[in-house]
Amino acid sequence: MTDIPPKNNVDLAPVINYAKKILSKDLTGHGFDHAKRVAALSQAIVDEDHLIVDDFVVQAAAYLHDTVDDKVVSDLEQAQIEVTNCLQTAGASQSQITSIFMIIHHLSFSKELLQGAKMTSLEGIVVRDADRLDALGAIGIMRTSYFGGSHQHPLHLPDLPPKNFTDHADYRKGTTVINHFYEKLFLLPEKMQTTYGKREALRRKTFMEEFLKEFYAEWDC
Repeated sequence: MTDIPPKNNVDLAPVINYAKKILSKDLTGHGFDHAKRVAALSQAIVDEDHLIVDDFVVQAAAYLHDTVDDKVVSDLEQAQIEVTNCLQTAGASQSQITSIFMIIHHLSFSKELLQGAKMTSLEGIVVRDADRLDALGAIGIMRTSYFGGSHQHPLHLPDLPPKNFTDHADYRKGTTVINHFYEKLFLLPEKMQTTYGKREALRRKTFMEEFLKEFYAEWDC
């Protein structure tokens, strides 16, 4: 269990400021706007499901989860040092810092898919569901297109089917923007673990399916 100190012992402001500094220039769909939505969705999950969690761990992990990710930063070791310093400045306990890094290091879809990474804390489950919700719906469509464009992925190749990835490097290369819907995004709803996450993921997936119907109709003229 994460130790939960009195709320006045921790300050989220340094965490938010650090996340904004690191993520504000991101051009892959993992910017500070994404972090803010994950934090808000995490709070929605906690509130809607009436969960008892360490609020600081949830919010800090939500804001910081992409600041120690090779999609965003080049030096992961230095990034971890900086995040640790940030959390210490915020007044986090060592137990909280450990919990936050556990969440960060086990959050990604690729680590679960290819390495069998398991999320063991309720705080981590909340943040992971929130992060995955932001990959779905209208925002998910835009982020997928944005990420694909930044990595020069083709928009759509009708003769190239979606892949089942077994290698992390291959997964990062991707195939096409549209294939990403099937290779990752449509797999997310069944992986949600919170009640709110499951319900909202299915709603967003339905929207995306309707979008694809229109996309294919327009693509084929």
